[in-house]
Amino acid sequence: MTADAVKLSDLANAHANGDAEYRVMPNNAEVEQALLGALLVNNKSIEKVSEFLKAEHFYSPVHGRIYHALSTFIERGQDASPITLKSFFEKDQDLSQVGGSQYLADLAGHVISVINVEDYGRTVYELHLRRALVTLGEDTVNSAYDLKVEETAQQQIEVVEQRLFGLATAGDYKGGFVHIGRSLTNTITFAQQAYQREGAITGVTTGLVDIDRKLGGFQNSDLLILAGRPSMGKTALATNMAFRAARAHYESGGKEGAVVGFFSLEMSAEQLAARILADCVSISSDRIRRGEVSDTDFHKFVSESQTISQMPLFIDDTAGLTISALRTRARRLKRQHNLGLLVIDYLQLVSGSGRGGEANRVQEISEITRGLKQIAKELQIPVLALSQLSRAVEARDNKRPQLSDLRESGSIEQDADVVMFVYREEYYLEREQPGRGANQSEEKFNEDHANWVQRLEACHNVAECIIAKQRHGPIGTVKMQFEGEFTRFSNLANYTVENHE
Repeated sequence: MTADAVKLSDLANAHANGDAEYRVMPNNAEVEQALLGALLVNNKSIEKVSEFLKAEHFYSPVHGRIYHALSTFIERGQDASPITLKSFFEKDQDLSQVGGSQYLADLAGHVISVINVEDYGRTVYELHLRRALVTLGEDTVNSAYDLKVEETAQQQIEVVEQRLFGLATAGDYKGGFVHIGRSLTNTITFAQQAYQREGAITGVTTGLVDIDRKLGGFQNSDLLILAGRPSMGKTALATNMAFRAARAHYESGGKEGAVVGFFSLEMSAEQLAARILADCVSISSDRIRRGEVSDTDFHKFVSESQTISQMPLFIDDTAGLTISALRTRARRLKRQHNLGLLVIDYLQLVSGSGRGGEANRVQEISEITRGLKQIAKELQIPVLALSQLSRAVEARDNKRPQLSDLRESGSIEQDADVVMFVYREEYYLEREQPGRGANQSEEKFNEDHANWVQRLEACHNVAECIIAKQRHGPIGTVKMQFEGEFTRFSNLANYTVENHE
């Protein structure tokens, strides 16, 4: 610690206790001895602790070395006893200070029972975590005192949060093999839940029936990409999905839907909130922004806003977030509010580690998509990331997007579990109104114009969600109703989903 830090520590201790006080790190030598003794007596009992307990988790260095040695012997199929380990520790100076090789015999000789091996192991591990917390606190203090131009306070906070989340999740011992019987039980449970739900889904609802049927909802640990050209409505669609998932969670008391985190890197939180409000009250966000509302409308959206404010939707509109900062904030929301769905608008506005510069943008996008997939797996939540499409779409007669249209498509397509495109034919048709050519007859012009009007009416207020990739299910196209005035996507009446197995 720095001199100033030491002085502050001394002052704090003197104020609390009247004089300086030295505190020993949390530990329990008796538990460590009891655990080692039990393992020496019954080598098979190491199976109860070997998955989570390591040599470095012991407070006493000599106890850590004994645990490492007997673990190594057992893994090799050798008997780990005071006799077989004796020669291994004959020249260990630390062991000689506590009685030498006789100490091993004493550990085994004083064992009362081996039944409590797992409890002993968990206690040793718990104390290790407490020591790690103390160390983390000291490192945080020292780092804050050590002023560095290249490291901001916010970056230090992110590092501390990352280490803290690592400690918070380090004690999860639920990994490893699972018997197929339990897996089948879980599968049947999920199927039963889907059967009992009106939407017949197992994941987080999107609020759009046909998409839910196609995907089964957004599944935990999946990375989903929603892409589209500008003005197609990808932000509006993602916002609709996020809000409806949060509303389902609120209205069902947490049984359906999810707590939603929305990283809005392009729009402000206020603009996003205005869109949600416009959707709920059927008043255009443009009118709300300009204040062109009647008294009745005003009371209507004030009342609705009070309901919306109760829903578990959290918006972060910080610009230029790095993937590490995004991960840290997602972990925090998971820890504080049990985050269930993460939305990022949009992927190309997230920054990587900064290594390589603009020349390696493809490599940076790969780092970002891998990071988002890791967040999905680590937090066991679906992650929905929006993405831009290349201009190659505009050069084709058929403007429907394809996987190859994704910018830096290799890494995005590879890492994503689901890739969806939002497409509105009406947007392009409106800009293709036929004009009368110099040599074109009146009859031909009228025919072309009538065909154009007919095509325009057929796709009026209709949007398509093209599911171009789904790792665990079929691909295909889902049609939706789109009301641009309210930036609202909704279910299309009398529509049958198109499947492509």
